[in-house]
Amino acid sequence: MYSLHEGSGLLLLAVLAGLQIAAEGRGTAPCRPGFSEDVYKVVVPDITEKGQPLFNVRFLDCGRGGLVRFECSNPSDFRIEADGAVYAARSLQRSMLPASLLLIKASDSTTQQQWVTQVRLMPSTQSSQQVQEVAVPPVVPEDLKEIVFPSRNTDSQLKRMKRDWVIPPINVPENSRGPFPQELVRIRSDHDKNRSLRYSVTGPGADQPPTGIFIIDPISGELSVNKPLDREHIPSFHLRAHAVDLNGNQVENPIDIVINVIDMNDNRPEFTHQIWNGTVPEGSKPGTFVMTVTSVDKDDPKTANGMLRYKILSQTPESPTSNMFTINNKTGGIITVAAGLDREKVPQYTLIIQATDMEGNPMYGLSNTATAVIRVTDVNDNPPEFTAETFFGEVPENRVNVIVANLTVTDKDQPNTPAWNAVYKITGGDPTGKFSVPTDPTTNEGLVTVVKPIDYEISRTYVLTVEARNEVPLARGIHSPRQSTATVSIRVIDVNESPYFEPNPKLIKLEEGMMPESTLTTFTAQDPDRFMQQSIRYSKLSDPANWLRIDPNTGRITTIAILDRESPYVKNSLYNATFLASDSGVPPASGTGTLQIYLLDINDNAPKVFPQEAEICEKPEPNAINITALDGDLNPNAGPFAFELAHRPSDVRRNWTITRISGDYAQVSLKIGFLESGIYEIPIIITDSGNLPMSNTSYLRIKVCQCDINGDCTDQQHIMAAGLGTGAIISILLCIIILLILVLLFVVWMKRRDKERQAKQLLIDPEDDVRDNILKYDEEGGGEEDQD
Repeated sequence: MYSLHEGSGLLLLAVLAGLQIAAEGRGTAPCRPGFSEDVYKVVVPDITEKGQPLFNVRFLDCGRGGLVRFECSNPSDFRIEADGAVYAARSLQRSMLPASLLLIKASDSTTQQQWVTQVRLMPSTQSSQQVQEVAVPPVVPEDLKEIVFPSRNTDSQLKRMKRDWVIPPINVPENSRGPFPQELVRIRSDHDKNRSLRYSVTGPGADQPPTGIFIIDPISGELSVNKPLDREHIPSFHLRAHAVDLNGNQVENPIDIVINVIDMNDNRPEFTHQIWNGTVPEGSKPGTFVMTVTSVDKDDPKTANGMLRYKILSQTPESPTSNMFTINNKTGGIITVAAGLDREKVPQYTLIIQATDMEGNPMYGLSNTATAVIRVTDVNDNPPEFTAETFFGEVPENRVNVIVANLTVTDKDQPNTPAWNAVYKITGGDPTGKFSVPTDPTTNEGLVTVVKPIDYEISRTYVLTVEARNEVPLARGIHSPRQSTATVSIRVIDVNESPYFEPNPKLIKLEEGMMPESTLTTFTAQDPDRFMQQSIRYSKLSDPANWLRIDPNTGRITTIAILDRESPYVKNSLYNATFLASDSGVPPASGTGTLQIYLLDINDNAPKVFPQEAEICEKPEPNAINITALDGDLNPNAGPFAFELAHRPSDVRRNWTITRISGDYAQVSLKIGFLESGIYEIPIIITDSGNLPMSNTSYLRIKVCQCDINGDCTDQQHIMAAGLGTGAIISILLCIIILLILVLLFVVWMKRRDKERQAKQLLIDPEDDVRDNILKYDEEGGGEEDQD
């Protein structure tokens, strides 16, 4: 039967053991799997919490290992583990206990064999009357605790052995100085009254590594420790005690013994880092969190041996006070406790931190130290201040992108940070935005720069007001001092500026045909240098048609030729001429101006026939040619046009007729039915529509040819030959004569060369007789030549 003691909270499990078929004499019974009890009686407390262990059922598996699985008939209230331990599945009270027996089933997953046992749950009020106490041997040393194996019940029927007692743990302090071996407890069985027994222990620390720590006297059952224990190495040992007779037969079920190693304060605290780095902004208020330092202690943290407390031993430097920081003695959190953090005065603090165990007891606790380095970070608590109240500079007029003055400032904040970097702003003296003040990224200076041209004649000096700030705003409560604003006085230097024409370009309108030496206009330039006594001279820079002349002193422009709107230099009736104005400064300056002359058209061009050539058949059908007129003038000095055939030669009007189609077109056609092939030039009188009309006789060349059925000429070569002019014929004749002369000269040269070659051969071989080359025949006598 099991009992659960409420006062100590220790679960004491006792199982009623039945008789086991023991081996008598020489043999032992074979192993039979099954529960150790057919019915377990378990005493449970009046109130049971969820997850509380209640009892264990012991199953003899005969080496089946983990193949046996347990099931409970009431899984909503009780939970059984693989080792047979039963726990409360929910909080239970005595009234909730089941009236019937609790069934526990074991199943073999391989053979499908099953075993069932019963558990009777009894309230704790009934346990005192029904639980059998285990007898304690009368002889027990007073200074040695005794552990007794559970007793056995003997009756006429064989019953299985009871479940083991659950033995309270044995506490052994670590680092004991001995002497060794040191007795811990005595193990005894109630069977040692009538027979001799032998005791032994097994498990890690006894017969398993690390071996030899615990030993037992096999006769007296005294369990001893053989060497000092180290809780940080092994905090507890789980041993099993055995009792056998002289034949080696087990007379008791093994009992479990738990030996806990009691912690001693044998380890100092160890900081996880020897040097800790933290930061805190300057000017932080008291109570500002800085950092947390931590240390560990290998001793038991549930005891005072492992409970640590932190303390600041020293602060370097001790400015402005020696207690600028404090530390939470339990958590190691460091916070500020005093105001006055100023990076510009103390950029860094070094704290020596101590950790002590035994809850910080300076007499019994062990201590260790570490270093905390706290860097004071910069905030913008120092505005930039100019090194002078007034800065000076000068700049030539009309110059841009030049630096006029360098503005220097000082800032006590950390260099090259937003709290140190200066930003400059012009707050007065520059309403038109002619200046800007960018920042030099290296020196932090303000560079006063001209961004728009400055005119000396308008303003000779500028007085700017410049304000300096940082890239980030000042810290709360900090205001810009008067030194953050400065004055910049800039003097403008007068330079010789170029004269300029006004307006430029200058447009005038004139009628074409103006005669030479006519005055057109006066084109003068102005000198912007009002404070310099200078003269201006003019010259012609560009005059494409060479029509104009300019007076070098007055700028009066006159003509030197007739202005013709129809000139190729005139585009869209507009003629451009460029003039140069130079002053007498040192060095001289010059400017250009363009004069645009818009020429108004007059009727000064007679019209001409177009096209000038045409073709027509001998018997044309239809026998008409469309013509128009070309006039260099503009309307109304051009069309509409009047077309008329000339009176001479007389055959023109006899053979041809002209008919007006519209104001710009007319039609020329044959009056007769047939005209011999050839080229004919027909004089046509064309008159324009000007206010004073102009007439002109121009010639239309018409080629009359024989045509095929399609109206195309078939005797083009004849017509072309017939149509050659006198000049062309003379040119052709000259070419033929020159060619004949060349041929004659070549023939003469070839003759002369042949004679020279024959004469050269006679001079080289005078003995050679020509007669030697005459063929001889068999004839007697000879002729006259032969005699010679």
